[in-house]
Amino acid sequence: MLQHGFFFDPTHGYDLATLLAVTPPAESPDFASFWRSLYARAREVTVAPILREVPSPHPRIHMFELEFTSLNGFLVKGWLTRPRDAPVERGVVVGHGYGGRDGPDFHLPIPRAAMLFPCARGISRSACAGIPANPDDHVLHGIGERDTYVHGACAADTVWCAASALLELFPTAARRLEYLGISFGGGIGALALPWDERFHRAHLNVPSFGHHPLRLGMPCVGSGEAVRRHQRRTGQVLDTLRYFDAAVAARHLRIPMHVAAARFDPAVPPPGQFAVYNALAGPKELFVLRAGHFDHAGTIVEDRRLLDALAYFFNRD
Repeated sequence: MLQHGFFFDPTHGYDLATLLAVTPPAESPDFASFWRSLYARAREVTVAPILREVPSPHPRIHMFELEFTSLNGFLVKGWLTRPRDAPVERGVVVGHGYGGRDGPDFHLPIPRAAMLFPCARGISRSACAGIPANPDDHVLHGIGERDTYVHGACAADTVWCAASALLELFPTAARRLEYLGISFGGGIGALALPWDERFHRAHLNVPSFGHHPLRLGMPCVGSGEAVRRHQRRTGQVLDTLRYFDAAVAARHLRIPMHVAAARFDPAVPPPGQFAVYNALAGPKELFVLRAGHFDHAGTIVEDRRLLDALAYFFNRD
């Protein structure tokens, strides 16, 4: 057990065997039709991406500020990178955590790729009036109804419309379109990817929003704690969250998937992470992290091992 100062056990009493036995909750009869309808609306959006080149800290990579239109006319902002001296042969959409994003990632081991780093509505470069940036408030925005819950729009922002913008800018990327998402971005990716046939493979790192019925019984220091407090006040969040369960959505994911799931995580309860992995319907690979959202003596080595695993997963074909 890692030494920590939390008032709860970030393993929630699960060992690896019990984590691998977690199954997703029951699926609402209209779960798939809800998501397919939302996806269809997002595909009708004229995304009209606009790029503005800015100085890049990496000598072999061009960097651009980017904006494009998403669902309901929302203007999503973020960044895009592309190789300076190599052709674009693939595209990668990269989702961020609930801490937001302040720039592109330059360490990802995926060569010859145009990489799009969108900011979900209300967060970082996509901050706006009317949608709170604070994770505890953002996670509750519009939660009273499934059609107004912000996570549906975030799926459009950071996966579907982001992919449309990337492919409009780089049509050759359609030959190999991929997704990476961490925490918030991992959960949103699990929710959005099953309905978008354009993606070829994906990686989810400590994915959030898996198995909400379990999560509501598990204290944490992440946005899930705000949802737990709201449930105690209203008793109604599952009416909406049953349509936004990443583990339920994972049942519909059939592309090759790589998941990094943590055995110890104070922010995203591990049973929810493993519920996403366990439910995946297609080819899948698991990278077991000692801890997520928590630095420890082995963090640097573990991060390097994960990058090696991602290089193998994304580049072996």
